[in-house]
Amino acid sequence: MNIEKEHKYIPSYSRPDTFTDQAWIIALAENKVLMKRTETEYSIPAYQDFKGILQDRGDLEFIGTYDGHDCYCKRIPETTVLPEHFEFVERRELTALTKEPGLFLLAGNANHILHWYSMNQFCGRCGHKTYSKEDERAKVCPACGNIIYPRISPATITAIFKDEQILLAHNRKFKEGLYSLVAGFVEAGETLEECVEREIMEEIGIKVKNVRYFTSQPWAFPDSLMFAFTAEYDSGEITVDGDEITDAGWYTADCLPDIPTRDSVAGKLIRWYRDKQ
Repeated sequence: MNIEKEHKYIPSYSRPDTFTDQAWIIALAENKVLMKRTETEYSIPAYQDFKGILQDRGDLEFIGTYDGHDCYCKRIPETTVLPEHFEFVERRELTALTKEPGLFLLAGNANHILHWYSMNQFCGRCGHKTYSKEDERAKVCPACGNIIYPRISPATITAIFKDEQILLAHNRKFKEGLYSLVAGFVEAGETLEECVEREIMEEIGIKVKNVRYFTSQPWAFPDSLMFAFTAEYDSGEITVDGDEITDAGWYTADCLPDIPTRDSVAGKLIRWYRDKQ
């Protein structure tokens, strides 16, 4: 049931030997990405497009390649004066605007790395300023030797089936009418399967069985790794917690509410269920 790779992004920490003006720059302002716009398309701008925006390239972080393009990232203020045909767009809109599913992942990784860098400028053990390690993606403290790797927060998300129906829930943070799958962060000392069972019981009030792995996806809001599962309904009645989940119900494939886009593993998993029916 694995979802095939559908993008051209190859993450990497090792900088190329040379830097070219054609290198892509993923410039972020909060959850927005700076894009170059023409009459017919949106695209990631190259370094040569940034004249008057970037004063130097010393603080650019290399994050890999996309379809052969070297990719670097940095934060810039949303108040930056932009050249004509440049605009900020929401990360979640990238696939719809460009028809390139991998750009959502590329921009997400940029956000993950930049967030991690901003949170680890100083050592959490002794307080000294850290520096970047040359042979891997890590920060090092010169005083105590502490090595800090990018934080990855594991979380589970689960499609629950009952006969031919799927359980979908509305989170308080969602836009009105949007329904998705039950998700939550893994607790210390907990297996992924135990997290699935606990989160569903806490948020929906039912027990599940036959928990099976489906696929995974980096989810850089700001640093999660989503593990997607399927599970079968076992027992209990839907009782939403009223805190995170405000509504939930069983839906058939031909009568689904508004669901997440294909950029999210939730959107892919729900569509997999729909198409399978």
